[in-house]
Amino acid sequence: MADPWLSIIGLNEDGLAGLSSDSRAALDRAEAIFGGPRHLELVAAGARGRPWPVPFSVDPVLEWRGRPVVVLASGDPFWFGAGGSLLPHLAKGDWRSFPAPSTFALAANHLGWRLESLRCFGLHAAPFERLLPALHRGAKVLCLLRDGQSPAELAAWLCQRGGGETRLHVLERLGGPRQRCRSTKADGFALTDITAPVTVGLEVATAIGLPATPGLPDDAFAHDGQITKRPVRALTLCALSPRPEEVLWDIGAGSGSISVEWCLAGGRAVAMEAKPARVTNIRENIARFGLGQQMQVICAEVAAPALPADLPPPDAVFIGGGGSEALVQSLFDRLPTGTRLVMNGVTLETEMLLAKWHAAKGGTLLRVELANAAPLGGMRGWVPARPVVQWSVVL
Repeated sequence: MADPWLSIIGLNEDGLAGLSSDSRAALDRAEAIFGGPRHLELVAAGARGRPWPVPFSVDPVLEWRGRPVVVLASGDPFWFGAGGSLLPHLAKGDWRSFPAPSTFALAANHLGWRLESLRCFGLHAAPFERLLPALHRGAKVLCLLRDGQSPAELAAWLCQRGGGETRLHVLERLGGPRQRCRSTKADGFALTDITAPVTVGLEVATAIGLPATPGLPDDAFAHDGQITKRPVRALTLCALSPRPEEVLWDIGAGSGSISVEWCLAGGRAVAMEAKPARVTNIRENIARFGLGQQMQVICAEVAAPALPADLPPPDAVFIGGGGSEALVQSLFDRLPTGTRLVMNGVTLETEMLLAKWHAAKGGTLLRVELANAAPLGGMRGWVPARPVVQWSVVL
């Protein structure tokens, strides 16, 4: 289309004064203007204004397809904005975008922080646990928050994790005549009358987040003892080789610890577990680590015929429990070439199964024997753990 029907316009707190002539022309032509109530007020949308539905949906915009429509977004529409939600439903010629400086850019310039060295998070509808990988000592983090109460809630959450020394810069209504910035430490947070839109810059004083390497402590997870223990988990994740946006099938997930750490590395995971009590633990771990958008759990048997048929195609598969001849064969029959498969076993029967498949398909067969120091009378001795056999192969 020579003249796209949808214009996505980035808007800041200076309203119409901050828009380009092309953005203003698109607004003048629009038969409908979609945005938050604040956005619609800033451009005086009047009767053409269409507030976003609650819960959020792009469907009302798509109903106007072919007619001149404007969508208003804060700052850059494709950085935690409506642009990314709309694009999957649009053809190439349907739309054009008029970005303004993002809220992150405005905040970084106000604070004098190098934007390329920051971690930026949109936490309008996401838990604070999403911050955990970024909270290392000396880190600077920018967070878009939901409302005026959220900064106090974030400060309390930081204090609960031992981050009371973290400095919070609370920035309100950036880019307009009413912008304001106030600073305080988390353990002394007493700011009131905070007005949305609000962004918080964090200067992290102590390491309160997660390490970058695999192998979190076992007690970081909710579990009933059925968990891939820390050293073996680290070896298993190395064999699985997680990469951003890749999908893992975690079959016989137990506590879901493998899936959790896979997602913390930037991937997505489907954890399959047959026992309802363990499914409950997995859901608790998803919440603990803020992985609701990356990880799902299915209460499902791990026998080959019972694997769900509508799962997203995996880049890697881990079998932590319930491995069988039929399951392995079904995976080789079902999965595309290049899928990485890792299977752990502690029983003699599973060890024999892995040895058979290793002989037939190759890959790497690894036997892991570990021991922990423990009291032995008045001294100490080694207490061996059960050996773990691990087979990893690329299909």
